[in-house]
Amino acid sequence: MPPSDALPTTGGFTKTAGWLDWYQGPARPRFQLPEGAVDAHCHVFGPGAAFPYAPERKYTPCDASKAQLFALRDHLGFHRNVIVQATCHGDDNRAMLDACQASQGRARGVATVRRSISDEQLQALHDAGVRGVRFNFVKRLVDFTPRDELMEIAQRIHRLGWHVVIYFEAPDLPELWDFFSALPTTVVVDHMGRPDVTQSPDGPEFGLFLRFMREHPQVWCKVTCPERLSSSGPPALHGQQQAYQDVVPFARRVVEAFPDRVLWGTDWPHPNLKDHMPDDGLLVDFIPQIAPTQALQQRLLVDNPLRLYWPELVG
Repeated sequence: MPPSDALPTTGGFTKTAGWLDWYQGPARPRFQLPEGAVDAHCHVFGPGAAFPYAPERKYTPCDASKAQLFALRDHLGFHRNVIVQATCHGDDNRAMLDACQASQGRARGVATVRRSISDEQLQALHDAGVRGVRFNFVKRLVDFTPRDELMEIAQRIHRLGWHVVIYFEAPDLPELWDFFSALPTTVVVDHMGRPDVTQSPDGPEFGLFLRFMREHPQVWCKVTCPERLSSSGPPALHGQQQAYQDVVPFARRVVEAFPDRVLWGTDWPHPNLKDHMPDDGLLVDFIPQIAPTQALQQRLLVDNPLRLYWPELVG
């Protein structure tokens, strides 16, 4: 249910006008997740009273706590989470770290760090469960960070065995190609590089992204966020099981072409959605459409995230 535009969050913060709260009462998925499945892309927001939002943030979200995330994990049938640092917290990773440390080993983190971080601080993040850093190139969400700073960070975290998560929009890939290719780590692309799904998956824009993955075997992809990428409108317009169908051929193409380099996650609590808030149970039911066999589902949801975030558990 959409909140009041002016409803305050805890901690004295006021949500961005029009902000949609996450969906309460998600359905229990009909699709049975494989044992040990990982929600490999989700967030925590605050709570603001305990973990204040960054002064330089571009938006103020609703609170979305670790307890609420873990309750959703159990309801949907996941065993583990990968918690990605939210831009509204800047480089203050405390909310994400608190969730990882409270998970009893069932969560790993992706942090935001600056050049000024010390090696001792990086090691402390590692000990708390961080296994990657996120570089955000979406201009409406973050301010520009010089590429030499990002490359320096990538070189330093490479020593810890971490990877870099990159968030960008499809039209910007040609400009960013050389920088991404030069990163010394495994590189994980958020949300398939945000393709324009009104175009053909056989078209030049998505073809360039597929070529990027083919030519760079260190590049992985999150086949996430159909609710964010779809141009067909909210599920109410089509029936729940027919929602987001315009995203299916893009995601399925990536899963089938690169089965050992794909991840999936809910993106809970779904920041910055404008027209509807998805039912996370129905998002789970979307998975068999993009990974139609048990073998693909096992790689997408269990084997791949374990290799990247819990390698110590892989025989």
